[in-house]
Amino acid sequence: MRIGELGAAAGVDIETIRYYEKTGLLPDPARSTNGYRAYGPAHLERLAFIRHCRALDIPLADVKRLLEFVACPENDCGDIDRLIDAQLARVRARLKSMQALERQLASLRGRCGVAHVAGDCGILHELVAAARGEACACHIEGLPGSKKAEMSTRPSVRRSGA
Repeated sequence: MRIGELGAAAGVDIETIRYYEKTGLLPDPARSTNGYRAYGPAHLERLAFIRHCRALDIPLADVKRLLEFVACPENDCGDIDRLIDAQLARVRARLKSMQALERQLASLRGRCGVAHVAGDCGILHELVAAARGEACACHIEGLPGSKKAEMSTRPSVRRSGA
C-alpha cells in the first residue's frame, strides 16, 4: 500500500509517518519500480502499536524502547515495568497539577457576584489584580480561618464613586 493508504488505514497523517520513518520508529518501506513507498501489513501493525502508545501519552523515546522489546521478546521485561511506572508517575503528577488548576479556577469563579457588568465583575478584577502583581484569589494560599483564606472567599465588589 502507498503512504496515503497507510495513513488512512492507521488514522495518521502522512507527515507523521515520514517523521516516524526519519526517527527510526517505523522501518523504511520497500520502493516500487516507480519509486513510491510500498508499505505492508507489518508497517500498519507497527504504526498501530505506536499510535496506541502515543494514546497512552508515552514519549516517543519510550515507544522506541518498547519497540526494541517487541523485536527481542526473549529479553527481560524489567525495563518495561520501569518505563510504565515512570509514565504512571508522570500522569499522576499531571493529575495533581490539574487538580490544583481546578481549585484555582473554582476559586476564581467563586469571585463572581451578581454583577452583570464587566466593570463590576469579580473575576475580571482578580485577573487585573494578578496582572498588576497583586494577590489574586486563585493564588492565595492559606489555611481555612487565616486572614488570606478569608480574603480569598470574600466576594470582591467594586463600588462606584467611593
